Amino acid sequence: MSGIRRREFLLLGGIAAAWPVAARAQQPAMPVIGVLTSMAAGDAPQLLVAFRQGLKDTGFVEDKNVRIEYRFAGNQNERLPGLAADLVHNQVAAIAALTTPAGLAAKATTATIPIVFTTAANPVRLGLVASLNRPGGNVTGVTILVVETASKRLELLHELIPAVSTMALLVNPANATLAQANESEVRAAAESLGLKLHILGASTEADLDGVFAKVIELRLGGLVIGGDPFFTARQEQLATLAVRYAVPTVYENREFIAAGGLIGYGGSITDAYRLAGVYAARFLKGEKPGELPVQQSTKVEMFLNLKAARALGITVPLPLLGRADEVIE
Repeated sequence: MSGIRRREFLLLGGIAAAWPVAARAQQPAMPVIGVLTSMAAGDAPQLLVAFRQGLKDTGFVEDKNVRIEYRFAGNQNERLPGLAADLVHNQVAAIAALTTPAGLAAKATTATIPIVFTTAANPVRLGLVASLNRPGGNVTGVTILVVETASKRLELLHELIPAVSTMALLVNPANATLAQANESEVRAAAESLGLKLHILGASTEADLDGVFAKVIELRLGGLVIGGDPFFTARQEQLATLAVRYAVPTVYENREFIAAGGLIGYGGSITDAYRLAGVYAARFLKGEKPGELPVQQSTKVEMFLNLKAARALGITVPLPLLGRADEVIE
């Protein structure tokens, strides 16, 4: 091969080799969604699966046509403002703030990046949105029937153990917004039922054993677990403690009952996370959060564990048994 032809060959070969690089450089970068949560990485993994399902249902698959940046506060809510600021600094296209404290931190950090929240409290009272139908600004989201059903959980426990006159409510003092909302709902229900109510608090795993020991020490008849992401991530531990200490306990969903808890009643958190994924995807398609009404995850379910009831010496009334969405033998 002559020197000229060899140079032409090498030149053409170099151009051909560069084509894939050039083509990749011209492809638009994948949009990035920031996920912000007060939970720790690994807590309640089924919730993030539901969020990604919502994205997928609306045309976005992680690492295929969307990238997700996860920020976990590890149940230390004071870290949330810094984590939110980090997502803003990274110029994410949208933020999914998947717990109430995360929603408040995200809203306080940016007035321009679209935000979708999930919350168990009233988002108007929290100041997250101006109204449910017309949120305005850069924030909308999904509400979960958790706080609103807390009073019903006390009523169901009272129906199971009507002879008991004193109950306890467990809240997370580190999440003051939800703690106050839970207490307000359950205290009102206790007064209407003529029950005395003790408020107990737990913010770390180390606190949980002490809570059940306190229930026994004070001879409280039953325990209502208030809705909180910290408790949602520790349902199996809470159910195990309820069995160990033989405390009739009610929480909000199936995972608690499957792990040995007595009764569960509340809104579907997984459904709310899926709906949040749908909204995050709609932001990427150009829709504005202020024009998307706050959705309410209206699915409410009741679960009963008959094995737990028998172990506690509780006879489940037939009407209550008939109202259950699922009975675990």
